[in-house]
Amino acid sequence: PKQVAQNLESQQLQYQLAQRAEELGWRSEQVRIIDEDQGLSGKESAGRDGFQDLVAEVSLGQVGIVFGYQVSRLARNNADWYHLLDLAAVFDTLIADADGVYNLRDYNDRLILGLKGTMSEAELHWLHQRLDDGRMNKVRRGEYRQCLPTGLVRMDDGTVVKHPDDQVRHTLELVFQKFEELGSCGKVMRYLRRADILLPREQRSGPFQGQLVWKHAAESAIYGIIKNPAYAGAFAYGRTRTDPTRRQPGKRSSGIIQCPMEDWQHLQLDVYPAYITWDQYLANQGRLRQ
Repeated sequence: PKQVAQNLESQQLQYQLAQRAEELGWRSEQVRIIDEDQGLSGKESAGRDGFQDLVAEVSLGQVGIVFGYQVSRLARNNADWYHLLDLAAVFDTLIADADGVYNLRDYNDRLILGLKGTMSEAELHWLHQRLDDGRMNKVRRGEYRQCLPTGLVRMDDGTVVKHPDDQVRHTLELVFQKFEELGSCGKVMRYLRRADILLPREQRSGPFQGQLVWKHAAESAIYGIIKNPAYAGAFAYGRTRTDPTRRQPGKRSSGIIQCPMEDWQHLQLDVYPAYITWDQYLANQGRLRQ
């Protein structure tokens, strides 16, 4: 949001491409600005309605020229980029950026745009690599600040303590106690509902963001508590990964799967104040697997 609201020079340069189109002979009523994808990465076309609409219009032969300040503004992966180039060649659509105008039926122009697309994809990889390496360096030093689960609170000086609310702590302790006694998340959920005991939840988003909300017990919520190693005092990083085969088009958070403990990228014990011991956590995971 800060980037979009305060750093406007790049945005203004892109909107000025409409004037460039008029200078090249297109009438103002023929010029269409597609800005639905602002704030979205060009690494994939899924969820980018503007880019998909652009490709559809080109494939119908209704586009004379496509302007982008940089190739990366259109696509940052070669599959999407070359698909657009192929369609532009078939339907005689020109493509223009800050460096010039390209005719995709000309081999040299296609070669230049192909190289630009490859560099754009590589640039995204290098950006992610630097960010990931920096993050992992902080993880290995134990300085990376993860989002804490309900029941743990990070103070201003960075230290982590148990939640100051007695009811929050006692409810979480009861969940672990009842799981050890009853042996399944479903049984714990039914016990809490019969006793009319609500579960605390720190809202991370939505209208109640940052607030503590009490909700009726759900099996998924109890499962999340039992599975989270932070309640055993452990700092764990890399517990999930994205499986491309399970991704759903248009759903950016889809395809996320849980990794077995041996595949976690980093695990450090005795980092947080614990609700249960590490041995009890391992025993609980064995119960879940059974």
